[in-house]
Amino acid sequence: MSGEAIMGDPWLTIVGLGEDGAEGLPPASLAALDAAEVVMGPPRHLALLREGQARGIAWPVPFADGIPPLLALRGRRVVVLASGDPFWCGAGTVLARHLDPGEWRALPGPSCVSLAASRMGWGLEGVLCLGLHAAPLSRLRPHLAPGARVLLTLRDGDAVAVLAGVLCEAGFGASQATVMEALGGPRERITTSRADALHGNFAHPLCVALEVAGPGAALPLASGRGDDWFESDGQMTKRPVRALTLSALAPRLGEHLWDIGGGSGSISIEWLLSHPSLSATAIESRADRADRSRGNASRLGVDRLQVVTGAAPQALDGLQAPDVVFVGGGLDAALLGWLEARLAPGTRLVANAVTLETEALLLAAQGRRGGDLLRIELATSAPLGPRRGWTPSRPVVQWSVTL
Repeated sequence: MSGEAIMGDPWLTIVGLGEDGAEGLPPASLAALDAAEVVMGPPRHLALLREGQARGIAWPVPFADGIPPLLALRGRRVVVLASGDPFWCGAGTVLARHLDPGEWRALPGPSCVSLAASRMGWGLEGVLCLGLHAAPLSRLRPHLAPGARVLLTLRDGDAVAVLAGVLCEAGFGASQATVMEALGGPRERITTSRADALHGNFAHPLCVALEVAGPGAALPLASGRGDDWFESDGQMTKRPVRALTLSALAPRLGEHLWDIGGGSGSISIEWLLSHPSLSATAIESRADRADRSRGNASRLGVDRLQVVTGAAPQALDGLQAPDVVFVGGGLDAALLGWLEARLAPGTRLVANAVTLETEALLLAAQGRRGGDLLRIELATSAPLGPRRGWTPSRPVVQWSVTL
């Protein structure tokens, strides 16, 4: 243990503080505050302490700057104040990463989403809860669909108008928005309005309950979303092939993807939309396409996509090791040889070919390594004189293998 416990107790206690201040805390939390030598927290929380309690140290902004001063207090009795439940999109998760298990304990209070659900009469098990107080509001976009119920936190009062703009721009201005300020405290105030009529002055801290409504387009939940969801110069894996490719990539909990030849980013974006635990790096040699991938990812709520501008395999050095690799363009013998030599055993590899030369590479690779080959031939209906006929697309050969 890197810090020595005092009298058998952890030296650090993380206390969840509500808007009613220290007087509303349970006995264990009050006892921790009374015994503390130092209390760290945001100025708003320190102002809620009772007179006579330990000296307060204001937590700096950005949050990471407060970690070294906190760790320097090892060996003393320290309390860190956080809002409500410190382990719901809160400080507790960050602090725990810097501490050994025996160094700390947490005494949570009611989270803002629990308080908000109780005001709305909503069962939390059927509600989407998003912490957007330190994240872009675009992360809401994949969840906007008529009938959805969402509880979300916002950075400050000005963000309410930004949220209303996001909803209106997406076609969901008819959504019912309930803005809840300072829940559980003497300043509690609740305002309900349609998003397209939402205005006023709002004060931090706040939580918003949304009942989504309106004619806006809902992002489908299945892979193979329509091509019009992605801005592109035409360099994109089209919808039916993308659906088959995502099926071959077979995302699993917590996996990391390399999308080599990212183009518009459609493959890596759909990968990330599959589950919030997934991560991805798109590698694209053209700067304009790399920028387009970033824009598509941000607009569709998966801003966590890492985009690297550069040519593979040179651009692959130093990247986080993948669990799965997709090559959608630019495959040649040098890149394939690099991947076969460098990727760890158990890595899944999926490559699509549209040229005869790349197809020959995949045929030879399948002879060496095994795996599955799939030839995808699609056709769409198009006018043919006064009638209709089938217009075939270029066939795609797909190789998928576990190395």
